[in-house]
Amino acid sequence: MTRGKGRWLVAASAAGMVILAFSLSGCANLGYYWQSASGHMKLMNAARPVPEWLADSTTPEALKARLALSQRIRDFAVNELHLPDNPSYRRYADLHRSAAVWNVVAAPPYSLTLKTWCFPVTGCVGYRGYFDQAAAQAEADALRAEGMESSVYGVPAYSTLGWLNWLGGDPLLNTFIGYPEGELARLIFHELAHQVVYAKDDTMFNESFATAVERLGGQMWLGTRASDAARREYEQFDTRRKTFRGLLLDTRRQLQSVYGDESASTQDKEARKQRAMEDFRARYARIKQGWDGFAGYDPFVARTNNATLGAQAVYDELVPGFEALFEREGRNWPRFYDAVKKLAELPRAERHERLTAPMKTPAS
Repeated sequence: MTRGKGRWLVAASAAGMVILAFSLSGCANLGYYWQSASGHMKLMNAARPVPEWLADSTTPEALKARLALSQRIRDFAVNELHLPDNPSYRRYADLHRSAAVWNVVAAPPYSLTLKTWCFPVTGCVGYRGYFDQAAAQAEADALRAEGMESSVYGVPAYSTLGWLNWLGGDPLLNTFIGYPEGELARLIFHELAHQVVYAKDDTMFNESFATAVERLGGQMWLGTRASDAARREYEQFDTRRKTFRGLLLDTRRQLQSVYGDESASTQDKEARKQRAMEDFRARYARIKQGWDGFAGYDPFVARTNNATLGAQAVYDELVPGFEALFEREGRNWPRFYDAVKKLAELPRAERHERLTAPMKTPAS
């Protein structure tokens, strides 16, 4: 939390994407910022150091095992991935709810470009986070009344970019501590990556970078530290995820072609849009038949619209560029982070262009 001249910045950027900020000086949305500040402080106050949970005789043994695993992952993040060594993810809190926050996203009827909200210090992002689910739903309803497509989704974790390490850092939460081992590792790596680099007004850059770190780091963890059972569990989970993300990418491309057709009438765009969405749901139904009853993506599919597709894109779009950059830097984590920091200093359009241009790996 940064404090000065009447302004507190409470939190920024996330694996689930959330920026929460509070301004005490001339803010038109004081109620929103207050719920952000108070909600985050309640979360922080609920956290206790992991050693206390491990020493507590009332802590369930299953939770103790997960907390112990989280600390091995946390040490791996420092020692092998050169991610920040600080208080983050050294404490745990049970929030007694299913999400840390709920995000609202919105987009126009014929565009995948997200509506943005702007905050002090952190800049503009394509989502708005709430600690109260009903408040998030009310915001989404208001946006729909304005003619936007909107969606609300739960976020298991978010990052304060290291600004609150003096208060104990970002805690482990009940919302994700039970994730499969590979996913737990990836989430911790992703959130810590946000503490390494943050580019103002560029959600796609920030989230794609963190996603690249989580994927690369997750592969290293599974390959060198995880059990065979954990690797098998993760392989099944990740295979389904990759298949589903491929379907989402195809659908985004179809819709982008529709929305970008300047010669088409609104009526024609609507008809083609509906066909693309019908094709998406039909393909998903066929894919799911081979998943032995797994239906984890059903809620996402049910609410899929321009807003959810636009939100998913920020996690995926620039990841190949970051992965190529990691290879170009000899798979050396400090060099990779330095290169990303240099990109973050460039104008947004230029950094995106460099990440989408073909990259050559270093000569052996």
